[in-house]
Formats: sequence, structure tokens, C-alpha cells
Amino acid sequence: MAAGRLKDRVVIVTGGARGIGRSYALAVAEEGARVLIADLAEGAEAVGAIQARGGVACYCRTDVSDETSAAAMARAALEQLGGIDVLINNAALYRGLVLRPFIEISGEEWDRMMAVNLRGLFYCAKAVFPTMKARTAGKIINIASSAIHQGMPGMLHYVTSKAGVVGFTRAMAREVGRWGITVNAVAPGYVLDEASRGLDADKRLPFRPLDEIARQARCLKRDQVEADLVGTILYLCSADSDFLTGQLITVDGGDSLY
Repeated sequence: MAAGRLKDRVVIVTGGARGIGRSYALAVAEEGARVLIADLAEGAEAVGAIQARGGVACYCRTDVSDETSAAAMARAALEQLGGIDVLINNAALYRGLVLRPFIEISGEEWDRMMAVNLRGLFYCAKAVFPTMKARTAGKIINIASSAIHQGMPGMLHYVTSKAGVVGFTRAMAREVGRWGITVNAVAPGYVLDEASRGLDADKRLPFRPLDEIARQARCLKRDQVEADLVGTILYLCSADSDFLTGQLITVDGGDSLY
């Protein structure tokens, strides 16, 4: 891979083995970053894809909802890649989510959603913070969702968890800015991929296909794809965003205007 604007930076991508997270991992590697893919899903394919293009990557099996596992992730980045410059907190419960009325969501399902989508951010940020603090530099990018703007029905626990990501981002930015660490969030819209199609399987909530609803609501009348998010992620990983922190950037083709 040719040297790019992330040359020699070490980027951790949680949930980076497949889907949108895999796209983030490949994109930062294309810009010269060394990448650690942290996921419960097997990461050999994603690592191989990066290496086949001349990049440097490794995999660490990680359960972000477990503090010990998150700490092991940070150690792996230090030991195998030589540092930690960027954390992309992408791992979340989404694939396989069944849309249902809130009254049908169990307490166990609610707690699991919060454990991964919110507590996972907390543990991963704690794990990388000492390294970033010592270097007085670092970037933490949290993945929210534009569903927080619309109040998407049928996924109350997911929307609530992603709204929490925004509060988490703003509060953490206040705490860690003194050490040159930036913390920002990205809110993707409805990305037409395998995971999103699975949400719509039983057609109970909402009553029209989600991709149809999204296309009609957007200013840009087309499907959103994974590549539409890459430019924003690269910007937040790079020196171009060094004076940007505590912000939420919504990338949904103009579905949400606020």
C-alpha cells in the first residue's frame, strides 16, 4: 500500500471483522495505518484482505463488554503493532436484531444491548486511554446512529443505546482534551447491507421496507452504502480533524437535518 495520511498510525477497529467495520479497517489500512481488528467474529479474512494489499494488520478476539478482554485488546495493539493512535468504537449489537414493540423487549435483551453498545465503549476507551495520555495525543471515534434523530420504532433499546453514545462522546471530550485526545461520534444512516436487510425480515415494524422509507426521506435519493461513511472516518482519524472534538457528524444523505 502507498503511504497515505495515516502512515505509521495504529488504528483499532472494534467489530472490524465484517460489515461496515471491515470497510473502516480496509480504508484506514489503505491510508497507511497499521490495523488491529478487535471482534468476537473471526478476523482472519479481514486481516488477509489488508495484507493482500500490502498493509499491516492483526486480529484480537475481543468481547468489548468485558473489561479484561478490552484490556487485552489494547495490549495486543501495543505488543504487535507498536502503539495506539486511534480507537474506532464500532462494535455493537445490530446484526440479527429483530424489530419488535418495546413491550416485547425483555430485560435480558435490553441489558445485553447496553452492555455491548455502551459499556463496550467505556471499557475500550479505558483500555486505550493510558497510552494516549502518555503520548498527549489520540483519537477516539464512537459510532452512533441517525436513528437517534428519528426515534426509529421497533428498536427502542438500540436507539437508546446509540443516543447514549452521543452523551458519552461529549462528556469524554471534556475530560480528555487536556491531553490532546479528541473524541467524536459518527451517526450513519440506514446502510443497505446484509445486517440492515436482516432487521426488516418479518415486516412487523415498520410496515414498509426500511430501505424504501430511507430513500424517500433523504435529500439524496439513493441507497446509502458502506463507502459513504469512509471519508468521514478517514477525516476523523487524520490530522485534518485535530481541532475537532465533542462533535456528532451525521452521515445519512440528508435524512436528518438539525
